[in-house]
Amino acid sequence: MDEIKRENIKQEVFDLYDDYAHNRVNRREFVQKLSLYAVGGLTVASLMSFLMPDYQGKIQVKSDDPRLKSEYIYYQSPKGGGKIKALLTMPADAEKKLGGIVVVHENRGLNPHIEDVARRAALAGFISLAPDALTPLGGYPGTDDEGRELQSKRDRDEMLEDFIAAYHYLKDYKACNGKVGVVGFCFGGWIANMMAVRILDLSAAVPFYGGQPPIEDVPNIQAPLLLHYAALDTRVNEGWPAYEAALKEQHKAYTAYMYANANHGFHNDTTPRYDRAAAELAWKRTIDFFNEKLKS
Repeated sequence: MDEIKRENIKQEVFDLYDDYAHNRVNRREFVQKLSLYAVGGLTVASLMSFLMPDYQGKIQVKSDDPRLKSEYIYYQSPKGGGKIKALLTMPADAEKKLGGIVVVHENRGLNPHIEDVARRAALAGFISLAPDALTPLGGYPGTDDEGRELQSKRDRDEMLEDFIAAYHYLKDYKACNGKVGVVGFCFGGWIANMMAVRILDLSAAVPFYGGQPPIEDVPNIQAPLLLHYAALDTRVNEGWPAYEAALKEQHKAYTAYMYANANHGFHNDTTPRYDRAAAELAWKRTIDFFNEKLKS
């Protein structure tokens, strides 16, 4: 990966990867189209290696970090009678009840990156709960390609119900102060928006480049929103003007940021779409927001 510099890669390559990551092109089509950019010493193999996530090399907070207490728990799914696996994490030295954050993964299940993000949230002084919506199909299978394939087999509205159930689990958890927010990325951003629609006592919602809810549902939103968008993410951004207009019309509490020259997925530090400056600023704003909304 080191021999390829991000600034030497055309934006069309990132857009192509976005199509692949969201199942708009299959792997064969992705490789075929990627070959058009394998010029000037670049090979398809090197471009593929450059674009794929590096999970183990990018973990910021290790699973055995002594500052945290982490365990996998199971809670009841409202659909099908099964249970959903989730990573529950909190500060090891907590002496009082803390606010809770549901951390919602992208469209590939609970991979190592989202577990890492959940631990980052806990280190900031919260109880985090990161469910794996793929649990009914065996859980995150170990690779994102397989994860996307599995997630495409689940109904997204049923997955929404599973994340709403996670909210209720966390709200009632003995170490939680009863104030629970949600942060989600990509598919998880849509989930965060929809949880704001569906959960009237949600304390805060932070969608990262998430799809917008139906405009007719905006009046139902009671939670304050902090929305992060990437300026180069034209696909998701198409729905933002109408959503913002509805939020204004309904006098909803929201703050939105558009990050210049950033791609969809800019917060994910395991892929070259990562924009360090935008990611660090967005995460600081997120934690500041949760500090304001979730602490007793």
